[in-house]
Amino acid sequence: MYIPSFNKIEDIQEAIRFMQRYSFATIVSVKDGFPVATHLPFLVKQKNNKIIISSHFAKANPQSADIINSTTLVIFTEPHAYISPKNYEKEQNVPTWNYLAVHTYGKCTILEGDDKAMLLKEMIQNYEPGYLKQWDGLPDEYKQRMMRGIVAFEMVVNDLQAKAKLSQNRTETERENIINNLSHAESTAEREIAEYMSALKKSGND
Repeated sequence: MYIPSFNKIEDIQEAIRFMQRYSFATIVSVKDGFPVATHLPFLVKQKNNKIIISSHFAKANPQSADIINSTTLVIFTEPHAYISPKNYEKEQNVPTWNYLAVHTYGKCTILEGDDKAMLLKEMIQNYEPGYLKQWDGLPDEYKQRMMRGIVAFEMVVNDLQAKAKLSQNRTETERENIINNLSHAESTAEREIAEYMSALKKSGND
């Protein structure tokens, strides 16, 4: 991912928090020179100083076989906002787009048996803890049938690229204009970009 130095997220923990907040991501692999993508919910955690991301495909999805023994890309991205030239102090300006994104690379390992069952429990705990009691109470035969229909996997991240394009190259007045306009927008994504810009200003990293 192209990342100018002033847009790079240096804090790994900040990048992980972003991945955990916007955990419905896109996994990309390549087969016979052709890129293939699937959109999946991910579990993001740190263990022994390693970042591990996990999810599962439908077994019928052919991409589940493509991730074995190859480098895979998972893209985490969510809030974004159109930035109008009306926010700038000079007339000679053009529109742009603000956004955040994290790209992770690594090789995937297929999870079987108890590891697959544990991943499902961890994902339920992460996304809907109240459902865990219902899941635990379901017949084993039913749960086993459901699990046979998926391919679970985890990826140890060996390269993480994180970018926050939040008008860091604009003047303080221009950034204030953008924050003010986006803060009052109807779009949730635009308001979230305003929140990230405000947090960046408070941290003194803008």
